Amino acid sequence: MNTVLAPHPATAAQVYERIKAMATTFRLRPGERVNELELARRLGVSRTPVREALNRIAAEGFLQATPNRGYTVRPLDAQQLMALYEYRATVELGVVKLVCERASDQALADLASYVQGSRDEIETDAQALRLLSRDEAFHERLAVLSGNPEFVRSVRSLNERIRFPRWIDLKARRSHTRNDHPDIVRALQARDVAAAQAMMSQHIDKHLDHVVDLARAGFAEIYMGNALADYAESLFTQAAEPGLDRSL
Repeated sequence: MNTVLAPHPATAAQVYERIKAMATTFRLRPGERVNELELARRLGVSRTPVREALNRIAAEGFLQATPNRGYTVRPLDAQQLMALYEYRATVELGVVKLVCERASDQALADLASYVQGSRDEIETDAQALRLLSRDEAFHERLAVLSGNPEFVRSVRSLNERIRFPRWIDLKARRSHTRNDHPDIVRALQARDVAAAQAMMSQHIDKHLDHVVDLARAGFAEIYMGNALADYAESLFTQAAEPGLDRSL
């Protein structure tokens, strides 16, 4: 960390957003001890908002706090990925059940229109980034249709925590990626809970089948490029504009 990225962010919230982006994309590398002073210098802020942000980000599971040693970045390994995807499966199957029971026909028709706009072909990093964004948005929209705000919070947190391995998977499979979302939505429109849950489970299990490979490929990406981190960082280094979208 040698370059100051920006002048003083206006709020503590912006400091939090930037550091969290570094953590979710592994710009802060797995197992790395976070240097609070250097991070503050890089962002052009005092240590107070950095300390507050680190404490909050650790509570969200992206950093590990150690007494008298500060913070280290969460690991990237098969065991951790397995735990996250198992948790995701439990949450998303619950979401699907509630959506079948509660979502209106019009809401599901709108969701069907949305998923038809996604492309399966991935030839460049930019295309993979767009598909990653739409994939996350689909699962969050499903959670909203469940009518349960706790599911919405869980899905948003999961999207952030598996963003990097999901990105690695999209890059690795590129032209072999298949969009399962339309099939899931059709099952939801038919109010077929069993079919929708089976499709969602299969959708998630595709990642579980190769978590070891995902972890290995993730390390290679972190140390040899990390386009996802570059993209997230570019959103903060663009000229400040009102209403600038800083999400993937």
